[in-house]
Amino acid sequence: MDEAEFVERAQQNPINRALLERLPELHLNDCWLVSGALFQSVWNSLTKRPPTYGITDYDIAYYDADDLSWQAEDLVINRVAGLFSDVVAEIQVRNQARVHLWYADKFHRPYPPLDQTTAAIDRYPARVSMVGLMPRAEQQPLLYAPAGLDDVANFYVQPNLTPTFGHADYLQKSKRWKAKWPELSVIYPQ
Repeated sequence: MDEAEFVERAQQNPINRALLERLPELHLNDCWLVSGALFQSVWNSLTKRPPTYGITDYDIAYYDADDLSWQAEDLVINRVAGLFSDVVAEIQVRNQARVHLWYADKFHRPYPPLDQTTAAIDRYPARVSMVGLMPRAEQQPLLYAPAGLDDVANFYVQPNLTPTFGHADYLQKSKRWKAKWPELSVIYPQ
């Protein structure tokens, strides 16, 4: 699967298309639609399932190191909610510049600070989930896929060898995906 096919199949999901079309209006720095909403939409396209089948949420990641307060992130969350009030989907928005401030308390593991959104994508627990589309006004979205697209195209799920999330997160996610897309081949870590 090449980049153009991935982008085209991901945008067959009308929610992805709406997010990518409107997000530039918010002028968020280093803003990406990431992970499950993308590769799961591609799986749905390849298997002829409904475009939104099995997708639990739509993750938007951006990077703003100028204000690391929860209040600043909450303002962005509310702006996104307003812009997409007509979209029936759970949309989660996170400032990647502040993840290290709360991650250890929530997940009991350290999370080194990031310097850009793509560095967060590099840490996702499964290689198949390491994808992002950056919306660009008047252009096709920019694809970031540091592990490539073969795992997506081949329904192959394997752990990221340098994850921050740990095996428990990988196991939980991969089991949920396998239940929804039984054609997946999943590698479970020892």
